[in-house]
Amino acid sequence: MSNSDASLPAEPVDFAVDLTGHEMTRRAHVMAALGDAWDPVETARGEQEAYDMLYSGLDEEQQRLYDSLVAAGVLPRR
Repeated sequence: MSNSDASLPAEPVDFAVDLTGHEMTRRAHVMAALGDAWDPVETARGEQEAYDMLYSGLDEEQQRLYDSLVAAGVLPRR
């Protein structure tokens, strides 16, 4: 054991970092980057349309696989 090890605690020490202020700053930057024209409802609608397009027109094997993924809980039931 060296002299520098003597100052270390023998047992774990409680350690906590409060990131609340940092998180609020991060969220403010995200909202500023999105801008005033960002429409969350339109964004959600666009995501739903993209999801519908992604899983439309599946062939028989793709549909079978999709159905098994839904049954297993990997993909949400629609």
